[in-house]
Amino acid sequence: MLFNSIEFAIFLPVVFLIYWFVVNRNLKLQNAFLLVASYFFYGWWDWRFLSLLAFSSFVDYFVGLGLSRIQEKKTRRLLLTASIVTNLAFLGFFKYFNFFAESFADAFTLLGTPIEASRLNIILPVGISFYTFQTLSYTIDVYKGKLEPTKSMIDFFVFVSFFPQLVAGPIERATNLLPQVTQPRKFDYDKAMDGARQILWGLFKKIVIADNCARHVNIIFGNYESYSGSTLVLGVIFFAFQIYGDFSGYSDIAIGTSRLLGFNLMRNFAFPYFSRDIAEFWRRWHISLSTWFRDYLYIPLGGSRGNMAMKVRNTLIVFMVSGFWHGANWTFIVWGAINALLFLPLILTNRNRIYLETPAQGRLFPSPREAVNIAFTFGMTLFAWIFFRAPTLGDAFGYIQGIFSRSILSVPWFPGIRDSLVPLVMIVLFVIIEWLGRDREYAIQDFGKSSRPVVRWALAYILSMVIFLYGGQQQDFIYFQF
Repeated sequence: MLFNSIEFAIFLPVVFLIYWFVVNRNLKLQNAFLLVASYFFYGWWDWRFLSLLAFSSFVDYFVGLGLSRIQEKKTRRLLLTASIVTNLAFLGFFKYFNFFAESFADAFTLLGTPIEASRLNIILPVGISFYTFQTLSYTIDVYKGKLEPTKSMIDFFVFVSFFPQLVAGPIERATNLLPQVTQPRKFDYDKAMDGARQILWGLFKKIVIADNCARHVNIIFGNYESYSGSTLVLGVIFFAFQIYGDFSGYSDIAIGTSRLLGFNLMRNFAFPYFSRDIAEFWRRWHISLSTWFRDYLYIPLGGSRGNMAMKVRNTLIVFMVSGFWHGANWTFIVWGAINALLFLPLILTNRNRIYLETPAQGRLFPSPREAVNIAFTFGMTLFAWIFFRAPTLGDAFGYIQGIFSRSILSVPWFPGIRDSLVPLVMIVLFVIIEWLGRDREYAIQDFGKSSRPVVRWALAYILSMVIFLYGGQQQDFIYFQF
C-alpha cells in the first residue's frame, strides 16, 4: 500500500480511530490490532509474502528466547548463527540469486568458456532488506546482552512488522522501538499534530518534488546519448532531488504516522545536501542504515582502530556492502566504492568528524568557505548518483562522457523541458524552506507554531493545495525495490 494512494488515505484514519477509540484501554488488544493492521498493510501489496515476514519473525523470536535461557557460549553462537544465516539466506535468494548466477556466467565467458546463466523469475518481496536488518539487530543485541528478549510473541511481531516503517524504514533498533510497543501509550494532541504536519511535509516532498522530477529523469536517463552535456547535468540534478524527496518523504510520512499512533521513530534524514564533506553527508543521509552498518559491521571489523591498512579495508568493506545492500547490480557496488574513495581521505587524516554542528549555525547565510564546501560535496554526490541511477555501468560511463563534452556549455534541451519549469521553481522553494528549517527535525516543524491556530491551519491548507495542484503523476517509492 502506497503512502501517496487513496487506499492509504482511507486506511490510516480507520486505523487511527479504532486504535485510539476502540482498543485503547487494553494494551494487548491494541498491539494485536496493530499487528493485524500491519499485516493487512503489507499484504495489500502481495499477501503471499506475509508468510516470509512471519517466518523471519518466528525464527528471531525463538532465537531471542533461547539466548535468554542458555548461557553456554557455543550454543549461543549457534543460535545467533542460525538467525543470521536464515535471514541472510532469504534475502540472498530473493534479492541476489539472479545477480550471482549472471555474474558467474559472465566470469566464465570472459575466460573463454561461455555458459548459460540459470535465471529464475523471482519477485522481490517489498521491504525485505529493511525488516531483515531490523530483526537481525534484535538477535545481535540480545546475544551481546544489550537487550532483554521479549516474551510476548505479539509484541515482537509488532516490532518487526510495524506498518509505518515496515517497507522502507527507518530501520529501527529493538532498543528504541520494542520498549514503546510493550508500554502503554496515551494520546497526545500536540504529538499527533506534529505527526500530521510531518506527514504533510513528506507528501509534499514525494508528490511535488520527487514525482515531478521523476518524469524528466526518466526522459533524460532513458535517452542520454541524444542530449547535450548541460542537459545531462540537469538530469542528474533532477535525480538528486527525486531520490531525496522520495526517500526522505517516505521517512517523514513514516515518522509522522508513528507519532499519530504514539510512537517515536529515529530520524532518518538531516538535510544531507547541506553537508560540507562526504563524512557529514553520510551522517545525514539514511541515518538508520548508516548507523546500522557502523554498529554491526564497521565497529566489529575494528572500526578506525588499528593501522592504516585496516582503516582502508574496513571503510571499503562497509561502503561496498552498503552499495550492494541497495541492489543486485554492479552500479550500486561502484556507487558504494566511489563514496568510500571520497570518504577515505577524511578518515585517514582524522577529519571525518569536524562538521558535527548545523551548517551556518546561528547565521542566515553560510560563510564563503562553507558555501564552497557545500557546493563541492553536492557536486561529488551528483557524480556518484549517476551510477546509482544508470541501469548498467556502460550507461553510467556513457552518461559521464556525455557530460564532459563541449555541449556542456550549451542551453539544456529535451522533450518537455518547458514542463520542467514548475519542478525547478519548486526545488528552489524547497531548498529555501529546508535551509531555513535546517536546525529542526524536519523543515516545517516550527512553521506557524507561534502564530494563532487560524494561521497554522492556513499554512497547512496552502501546502495541501500546492500538493493537489502541482503534484506529479503517481510513482512508486524508489526504495521499494531495495
